[in-house]
Amino acid sequence: MTSCDPTRLGHWAQEKAAPGLPHSKGRRNNLRSASILALATMICGAIAASSSLAQQGGSIKPRARDLGVPFDGTPGPLNAITDVAGVAVGHTTLISGEGKLQIGTGPVRTGVTAVMPRGKDSMNTPVFAGWWSLNGNGEMTGTTWVEESGFLEGPVMITNTHSVGVVRDAVIQWRVQHGQPDPTGYWWSLPVVAETWDGWLNDINGFHLKPEHASHAIDSAHGGAVDEGNVGGGTGMICNGFKGGIGTSSRKVDTKLGAYTVGVLVQCNYGSRKNLRIAGVPVGLQIPENDAYADSAFAQEDRGSIIVVVATDAPLIAHQLKRLARRVSLGLGRNGSISGNGSGDIFIAFSTANSGAAKPDVLAQLTMLPNDQMNPVFSATVEATEEAIINAMVAAETMTGIENHKVIALPHGKLREVLKKYNRLEK
Repeated sequence: MTSCDPTRLGHWAQEKAAPGLPHSKGRRNNLRSASILALATMICGAIAASSSLAQQGGSIKPRARDLGVPFDGTPGPLNAITDVAGVAVGHTTLISGEGKLQIGTGPVRTGVTAVMPRGKDSMNTPVFAGWWSLNGNGEMTGTTWVEESGFLEGPVMITNTHSVGVVRDAVIQWRVQHGQPDPTGYWWSLPVVAETWDGWLNDINGFHLKPEHASHAIDSAHGGAVDEGNVGGGTGMICNGFKGGIGTSSRKVDTKLGAYTVGVLVQCNYGSRKNLRIAGVPVGLQIPENDAYADSAFAQEDRGSIIVVVATDAPLIAHQLKRLARRVSLGLGRNGSISGNGSGDIFIAFSTANSGAAKPDVLAQLTMLPNDQMNPVFSATVEATEEAIINAMVAAETMTGIENHKVIALPHGKLREVLKKYNRLEK
């Protein structure tokens, strides 16, 4: 995965253009700095896009199903959250430095991910939403207004624990620069920004994530295939003692009243090796070696967090989406999670149906799937959550971060051997 930091690239370009010239001396230099940074952001976007295209065109990473992991349900064409029409995902990935931790310098292993419910129209056309906290040792800003209003306005952003503030402010800044006031005409915003902790691999107190990185994640968001593993907010994450990160999956849903899609995206950074189960098999017990935290004082603890975003085009309203968000817990349970005391397991679900329901000055005409028809949507959410987590672990690659902390990827060959041993390997 190619990584690119617009700030560092911009500073490098400015030094090359005028060595030794202060970066912020005078209005002219400020304007030039802004121009260079804008160009650097565009270059980083092009690099990210070319990396994505390369990945789609011949060097595609295997996913869990490619390794023979069996799952219930039928995925959509992409087996991704973007199978829900209109949903877009963007990442900014920051990787630099190695060796001993120097706060403010690195090593850097972090990023930010943007999930846009209605693509670039997400700021102006809210979606019905509901959220749920399985264990609250974590953060997802903006959820009190989601709970009160029943709507999600703008993207869901996911980053590291100590970058929540800068990302939240950057979303507001992006809206002011590119969007319009809220549907009632006021310039105010309560962005939804969630986090998990990447401080085992990343210089988390160095505050390397900047507003332009969040803006790039929004600007680069697109439909189609979603990059997984060591990307975006998931760059420095650890899951069940293996390398974790971003993962996604989807399910087709058939009800008596229509066919729909459910998509899930996770940033997984939770769990302990001993509890890991894949397709019902105790994989963690069968592959105990090289646990990321093996030499730490908390080696046996269930630690970390997971953020889960659920999207659907089924016509669900706020209270139904809260019910959907709760079902994420069951998908986690399938993979062995106990949602430990130190875990921030926080989920949000939204529906792209009922566009225009948040308009402030018209009577909304809503369509709602009856509660009695929701069981297939519940099943799809559980199944897609289970698979998205395993997809994240399969896609993630071995990473070495601060103080040479090394976190190995889930070994594909050994996983297949264990599944075969338990007669769970799909041909």
